[in-house]
Amino acid sequence: MSVFDDVLADLTAEGDQLRGAVVGLGEGGWATPVPAEGWTIATTVAHLVWTDEVAVLAANADTPEGKGAWDEVVLQAIADPTGFVDAGAHELAQLAPADLLARWDAGRAALGDALRAVPDGQKMPWFGPPMSPTSMATARFMETWAHALDVYDAVGERPPVTDRIRHVAHLGVRTRNYSFAQQQLEPPAEEFRVELTAPSGALWVWGPEDAAQSVKGSAYDFCQLVTQRIHRDDTDLEAVGEDAERWLTIAQSFAGPAGNGRVSTRSTGSGTTSATTGGA
Repeated sequence: MSVFDDVLADLTAEGDQLRGAVVGLGEGGWATPVPAEGWTIATTVAHLVWTDEVAVLAANADTPEGKGAWDEVVLQAIADPTGFVDAGAHELAQLAPADLLARWDAGRAALGDALRAVPDGQKMPWFGPPMSPTSMATARFMETWAHALDVYDAVGERPPVTDRIRHVAHLGVRTRNYSFAQQQLEPPAEEFRVELTAPSGALWVWGPEDAAQSVKGSAYDFCQLVTQRIHRDDTDLEAVGEDAERWLTIAQSFAGPAGNGRVSTRSTGSGTTSATTGGA
């Protein structure tokens, strides 16, 4: 199985797991608030629906029938760069739960088909740099997994963690320099060594073994951190080096500005909010 096929299969599994957590909710359940300010379970699922559908448009942007639709989305982004994504989620959240789920099912299937149809070696446009189908599938996995955590928190139960989160961990490592740039900071010149313990117990590593700065700890904590679902103080991550520690306070694996922050749950800690911790 190729990396692309592996990511798509894991994206399907992650979406199926989230769907199973919400399919039985009544109208009141869908209105349950999630940790993201002003959002509910319905808004969260609607956001995933909206983004999957827009990703399909991006994958088809180079086709005669798809170019106009993608161009329209770009114009909406230009007109309201900080609000058009949320607006799409809130609009779709008004659908009846059954209709929203049906729309999500259709969008998830269409996304897989559209990404498979992108010609080899061709990248698709996005709101940042163009992306390969594999990169897009990885980004969709990351966002689906992160927003699923919000839903699981809202319903009061998180499912077992699987090694599927390797895609999030990989993206988190790859976006190190982006995280610094988002804070108007010069990215470190040298690579870090990153050693993460997977849910299965396997060791995942990135970077040179002799790197002067490093990050070690739980892959689950790291993935929550780079998707900004946990405060730095509440992780088991160990950083060696000033830049490595700084990274852990600003890390984000998603594009765009960070949110308002997550408060530390440590009873003996400061109870402060990270300067950037928000959500994808």
